[in-house]
Amino acid sequence: MDEKRNLEVTLEKMRRDWDERARENARFYVNTERTDWTDQEFFASGEQTVREEILTDMTNICQGKLPTDMRVLEIGCGAGRITRALARLFGEVHAVDVSGEMIACAQQALADFPHAHAYQNNGMDLSVVPADAPFDFAFSTIVFQHIPSREVIENYIREVCRLLRPGALFKFQVQGDATMQTDPDDTWLGVPFSEADARKMAEDCGFELRYHHGAGAQYFWLWFFKKA
Repeated sequence: MDEKRNLEVTLEKMRRDWDERARENARFYVNTERTDWTDQEFFASGEQTVREEILTDMTNICQGKLPTDMRVLEIGCGAGRITRALARLFGEVHAVDVSGEMIACAQQALADFPHAHAYQNNGMDLSVVPADAPFDFAFSTIVFQHIPSREVIENYIREVCRLLRPGALFKFQVQGDATMQTDPDDTWLGVPFSEADARKMAEDCGFELRYHHGAGAQYFWLWFFKKA
């Protein structure tokens, strides 16, 4: 019971902290490169991320499918910076975030994209996401590096596995620098993962870790393919 209560406290703190950050300056806390983002600059930064992390990796991501025929999932969409860019590329996009304040920003950013949807979730599972068809690809960046609980992150991974079709890719980034680990209540600098941790998490959650980049660094990228 204590473990369950501790988890509830962590999730509530995540929601509360990110709501406060969103009210203060949502775009800065999504991308801390600057505090005074214009609409054009903010969404252009999301397009840049898609160019760097998606368009350079289309063989692994699409696996022979046309992007416009793909159903895509984003974890931790924030103010919709990357969600909007994904919506320009893929046929259907669904995104979640723990913060209702961030989701309000994301929904505004997606107003011109009827095939893109953003939902507030509980910070741990994906029960709010329509599961009427499997997803072809899942993506997350600069999200898990803020989560202080390994249990929360691993539950997200299991939930993504539940929603993906067999063989599909979940490309995401975690905190990889163990020297940066801080207070477990800190919702800014999250729990770190080693390469061994990542491999075990993949195995435990129904994935195969085929590639990785940045082990030991703040931005540790992982390519998890759902087992057939």
